[in-house]
Amino acid sequence: MTVRYHKPAMIVAPQPEGAEAGADALREGGNAVDAGIACALVQGVVDPLMCGIAGFGSCAIYMPGKKFHGYIDAHAPAPLAAKPDMWANLIESEARDGYGFILKGRVNDIGYKSICAPANLRMYYEAHQEHGRLPWSRIVEPAIHWAENGWTVRPHVHFWWADEGAFGRAPNHERITSFPAPRTLYCRPDGTPKRVGDVVVNRDYGQTLRAIAKGGADVFYSGELARAIDEDMKKNDALLSISDLEAWKTVSNAPLWGDYRGYRVSTNQPPGGGVMLVEMLNILENFVLGELEHNSPEYVRVVAEAMKRATIDKDAHVGDPKFVKVPVERLTSKDYARQMADEIRRGVKAHVPRFNSGAVSKDTTHISVLDKEGNCFAMTHSLGMPSGVITPGLGFMYNGCMGVFDPRPGHAGSIAPGKARFSSVVPSILFRGNKPHLIIGAPGATQIAMGVLHVILNALDFDMTMVEAVSAPRFSATSDAIDISNRIQWKVERELQTMGYPVVRSPYGFGFAAVHGIRLHDDGLDGGADPGHDGVVIAV
Repeated sequence: MTVRYHKPAMIVAPQPEGAEAGADALREGGNAVDAGIACALVQGVVDPLMCGIAGFGSCAIYMPGKKFHGYIDAHAPAPLAAKPDMWANLIESEARDGYGFILKGRVNDIGYKSICAPANLRMYYEAHQEHGRLPWSRIVEPAIHWAENGWTVRPHVHFWWADEGAFGRAPNHERITSFPAPRTLYCRPDGTPKRVGDVVVNRDYGQTLRAIAKGGADVFYSGELARAIDEDMKKNDALLSISDLEAWKTVSNAPLWGDYRGYRVSTNQPPGGGVMLVEMLNILENFVLGELEHNSPEYVRVVAEAMKRATIDKDAHVGDPKFVKVPVERLTSKDYARQMADEIRRGVKAHVPRFNSGAVSKDTTHISVLDKEGNCFAMTHSLGMPSGVITPGLGFMYNGCMGVFDPRPGHAGSIAPGKARFSSVVPSILFRGNKPHLIIGAPGATQIAMGVLHVILNALDFDMTMVEAVSAPRFSATSDAIDISNRIQWKVERELQTMGYPVVRSPYGFGFAAVHGIRLHDDGLDGGADPGHDGVVIAV
């Protein structure tokens, strides 16, 4: 039986503390943007390796009363001091899923040289200034509370902090032990990461947030915080400087539109993951998926081949539009999708070129919000692979986004000063007629678009509730192999292998992004928080 919440507003997020901060904003008369930004700032406190003010992201805002529908994109650009060939001789491998490269000395993965321009805070601030209702100081207040009074390590936080990494990636525990400030904050006296139930108090970040509450984003990008950041970067031979902070501006975009089985799909422009999502939906619209057994070998094959083809196109063509001409119209055309669907129908296997093999990163988070006036907010924001760096006295960790650039010059994702790289973040809103029907997004690195695709198919083709849709076992294909979660039957794995597919089984039952969404029905709201994280649905 479908669960309906007979209340007018809802927020869904992977962190209970953040979701409640957003719900409180809604209760106090704030709108969806107020709730989303209040939640985001708390997420940066209570999930400090997943996201934060020094990360990157993309947010969808739909406000029918203002006749506004658009995206604010904050894809962290490479520092102005970066050079296209500076790491070309350091390549050891490429991640199997396409999420960056492994370099000698891991210079792009951890430490001061891995940091791109911090982009998120300006996105948060501008979204609120343009569309919020409550005072900015009220929006920052819950994050200050959690930083100064402390928060308790949750199971998924500990799971991620303790992750050992693989294929040359820095283990996540090194990201909190390699430098004194994060080690003091997030480790026990014996140097091991804090565990479930341990309390984290971050008074330095509380003071940073107080300055931001008073001075807005400018204090971070050109004021006292900018000067402290610049001094620390100079001391540690970073690529980042105050010039990057002063130069950074968000990008406002109209939605990238698609349609799937009569639903209109609003998603983000490149270098975000929207182009992949629309391409995959276009391909799969040519199959009657609902007549296939869910997660049967044939269903997995068809969807995986759509994923592979979108991945090939992403790798070849999708980058920062300021630097790369992205053929969006061709990649999202129905004719192009029909050609690829015909190949899949004939059994043609797509080949995804990879330099070598590697690992997956999931240091990202998401928020979906609906308010009583019908305003929708969806934001996915991240640190990429966290750099492990916290400037002493400031309390927040910087992104490690240099790790996802291609160190080989001449590619869509190659390094260039001021250039952002493709990100799979894909906050999206699906409409039925003129009314929102799904507000959706996910953390999960290069798997984000794949996880969001799964949940859309589950909801629309198989009529699952949102809880069922975000909970069903998932798979992914961002290389020649098909990666499957451990809850997909072994029988399916054997049949896929018989078809000639390499299959990699994850030991985890949940994986391939962590989708959080809201579905609007005529008789109420239906929300789902991915059970692989610690998230919650709150109806207001």
